[in-house]
Amino acid sequence: MTTATLDDLQIGFRQAMRRVAATVSVVAVQRGSERHGTTATSLTSISMDPPSILVCFHKTGRLHDFLHDQERFSVNVLHTDNLATSQAFASPLTAEERFAIGDWRTDAEGGLFLADAQVNLFCIKEREVSYGSHTIFIGRVVGVRTRSDISPLIYSDGGYSGCATLSGKVTD
Repeated sequence: MTTATLDDLQIGFRQAMRRVAATVSVVAVQRGSERHGTTATSLTSISMDPPSILVCFHKTGRLHDFLHDQERFSVNVLHTDNLATSQAFASPLTAEERFAIGDWRTDAEGGLFLADAQVNLFCIKEREVSYGSHTIFIGRVVGVRTRSDISPLIYSDGGYSGCATLSGKVTD
């Protein structure tokens, strides 16, 4: 392995990450009467006991301060039917314009969720960890909704796709 300059390393790393396919989610949060959400592909399950996930956001991103200030948030794992929602939440549209696309609802605790998403994870923020340009938000999952038909929206190399089963199903 050769030693690369920081610029070369960052360019190479960005190109490498474009080749990692990931399911697209919209992370949504409400602060008072303000709503905000953005697309994310940096979602990872952490533990089954307690059920928990992590999401990562750039410290200068619009959603970062909302997540920092609030206890509850939702992760809405998108279905291929939600392509327009993903495009809207990845764009510079205002929050009001973004939430006008898709069937957004509020749960009993005031949490936002996309009713026809592949999965809705309702989370309570447990911890924030600052690392480099991003903050890692750890959420304890306190509620789950799933859609019966499975067709996750995938993002890779700047484009969207779906996925298909290649062979038999792995059992749990």
